[in-house]
Amino acid sequence: MSIFNSMKITASALTAERYRMDIALQNIANANTTRTESGEPYRRKQVVFEERQTDFGAVLGAHQRRRGRIHRGNNLGGVRVTEIVESQAEFVPVYDPNHPDANEDGYVMYPNVNTTEERVDLMAAATAYDANLAALGIVKNLALKALEIGK
Repeated sequence: MSIFNSMKITASALTAERYRMDIALQNIANANTTRTESGEPYRRKQVVFEERQTDFGAVLGAHQRRRGRIHRGNNLGGVRVTEIVESQAEFVPVYDPNHPDANEDGYVMYPNVNTTEERVDLMAAATAYDANLAALGIVKNLALKALEIGK
């Protein structure tokens, strides 16, 4: 595996974790949204990651590209966001008869977002992001040291 493939893999992880942080922040921002365009409260969203598969054809293609025969982009490993799923957990009923979204019994349905859970998810994504930044720094230092060998 080349240094550039290592950088691409790390970059894909950075992008995925940044997207995960964006979704967690969106969930926190909408924790009190009782009505959306669909008419129901906001539903918690979660990011689903998937490994980018490395197969024989991709490895062979990368080898041929290194030899100058084929010039195309490659997907040699890494991670990607496959989908955003909405939680089907029950909404949280809160008694507030003065709220404009209260039902006939005086209950308002609040989103199924637990801000503590979202903060933990946000911290985990930030930690993974930092780890990938560190890995990228190591790969960069390796490349610099390899360039120094030729001096």
